[in-house]
Amino acid sequence: MMKPNETDETPAIEFRNVCLSFGDDPVLTDISFSLAQGEMLFLTGISGSGKSVLLRLAIGLLKPDSGQILIDGRHIESLKESKLLAIRGGLMGMVFQEDSLFTGLSLYDNAAYRLKEHGWSEKDIEKAVREALSFVGLEGEEDKLPEELSGGMKRRLEIARALIGWPSIMLFDEPTMSLDPIVAIKVLDLVMRARDIKQISSIYVTKKIYEIPYLANFRAVVRADGRVITLQAPSDELPKTRVIVLDKGKIFFAGSAAEFKESGLPAIRDLVALDRHDHSNDPYFTDPWDKRRRPDEVIL
Repeated sequence: MMKPNETDETPAIEFRNVCLSFGDDPVLTDISFSLAQGEMLFLTGISGSGKSVLLRLAIGLLKPDSGQILIDGRHIESLKESKLLAIRGGLMGMVFQEDSLFTGLSLYDNAAYRLKEHGWSEKDIEKAVREALSFVGLEGEEDKLPEELSGGMKRRLEIARALIGWPSIMLFDEPTMSLDPIVAIKVLDLVMRARDIKQISSIYVTKKIYEIPYLANFRAVVRADGRVITLQAPSDELPKTRVIVLDKGKIFFAGSAAEFKESGLPAIRDLVALDRHDHSNDPYFTDPWDKRRRPDEVIL
């Protein structure tokens, strides 16, 4: 009998008993999980629990000491860098926690950089860049340098660069860190659009607990007139999501967003207590678990 969330589809990402240490210090211990096609997996935990390290293992920037990592059914833990580059270029995109833009390149060239690395033709690059920049609302800004962009525009450019060529898997490492609430909600809506409109499988790392119910209970849809809107999803049409909590390098909890909300486990209660977000000043998240916290329809 199949387990919950298990299908006969090849998982987008699968970790099998993965362990990693830095020197004598274990960072991740016996990590096993799978990300289904079209699913969004929320990965949370306090600082130092291993979240960012797990993402870097998934994209092949680090190699495990033991265990197996599969991307779309392909083992990557022992691949050479040239093979890993091909997988990253064709299947995966990542938005890093830190700013990784090239300061001397224009907005257009920053977005195009990954495709140039992989030998795309100029014609195909231009088409892909225009599509990605339009997707994040940066069309018409192609000639600007990063220093001319606001913090929110820089983050949207990071997302455009990761989405270039429409990879089937996206990794988000705390993409709203240091952003003000209004800019952060725009970034969350872009993440939602990638998941729901482009059907991209994703791992979303966050310590901002209030982001989880928003991404788990709202979805992006295309209206008849072509505009994309964000709506609260009916209970029988919720996005495919799960939550994993890391604690001291181990999976402490794995379950639905609803189960996460109701959990009384100490590590989860500690996370909630560490949430410093001022909900009273944020019009979208007056109560992070209140499904009425936002207008029924928001045009992206």
